[in-house]
Amino acid sequence: MRLLVGLGNPGPEHAKQRHNIGFLALDRIVERHGFGPWGKRFQGLFAEGRVNGEKVLALKPQTFMNRSGDSVQQAANFYKLPIGDVVVLYDELDLVPGKVRVKLGGGAAGHNGIRSIDAALGPDFWRVRLGIGHPGHKDRVTGYVLQNFAKADQDWVVSLLDAVADEIPLLLADKPEDFMNRVALAIRQE
Repeated sequence: MRLLVGLGNPGPEHAKQRHNIGFLALDRIVERHGFGPWGKRFQGLFAEGRVNGEKVLALKPQTFMNRSGDSVQQAANFYKLPIGDVVVLYDELDLVPGKVRVKLGGGAAGHNGIRSIDAALGPDFWRVRLGIGHPGHKDRVTGYVLQNFAKADQDWVVSLLDAVADEIPLLLADKPEDFMNRVALAIRQE
């Protein structure tokens, strides 16, 4: 069993912000793979489904980004999941828009949601970094991540979300390199 976590901030005012691309990706995965309906659990929105015949749990913490670890820890503890079975999807400033990088473990690189999960679980979970680009100067980062995606971003955002949802079975089958390659190919073909 795996726990897929999408990071973002709750509420309709945050729904289309760059910082919420983790929520958007998880929504697309849940929809594409026919998961059950979202319910409220573990201080978050929670759904269950199957990918590759394996039970997969989906969680969108509703604690705001800097407390994401509280929600993730509750779900992981309840299901007695090893930290290596937790997969977190989130925005990454230091990747060009539409680029995806996956790795097991690592640092928070200034991401408050990841910092919170690191503190709650430790660092050894899977990280799916979804590139949103950088505004150019560190003083503009907060405003940038809390802005809605621009109309000009829609093509690559939709392509990225579709590709992540289509190829997530590869990642869940422990083929992160294949997952990254297939997502990159799908985005280039758009």
